[in-house]
Amino acid sequence: MASVKQFQVTFDCEEPERVARFWCEVLGYVVPPPPEGFATWDDFDRSLPPGKQGSWFACSDPSGVGPRLFFQRVPEGKAVKNRLHLDVRVGTGLVGEERLAALEAECARLVALGAVRVRLLLADDDNESCMVMQDIEGNEFCLD
Repeated sequence: MASVKQFQVTFDCEEPERVARFWCEVLGYVVPPPPEGFATWDDFDRSLPPGKQGSWFACSDPSGVGPRLFFQRVPEGKAVKNRLHLDVRVGTGLVGEERLAALEAECARLVALGAVRVRLLLADDDNESCMVMQDIEGNEFCLD
């Protein structure tokens, strides 16, 4: 049996391009070039039937290491806590006040982009501190 070499993370959302561009800013990801034959993504989008326009968007890690992120429009809104979330690793190797300062600084940057701070989980016997947040459509993620 062959092993999986690549995977993408897919987000169900209302506004794929808006959410994708938010995550580009969070992670330092980029929007890939438009499909061949189109000067811009807007040109490509206008070539689609009206019901398909704006229905998806994607971004990728410019280093090629991280997974591709795919955002697809769905008719239903988010109703409950997501069963899967991203941990944005900003405090790796840091502990105590130094870790808290890194989490707070990144939280402030992301709030300016439209994220929402939910709560700070302080370190305990098993885990270091982390910050629970929501993206611009309410999907939970953690600053870790």
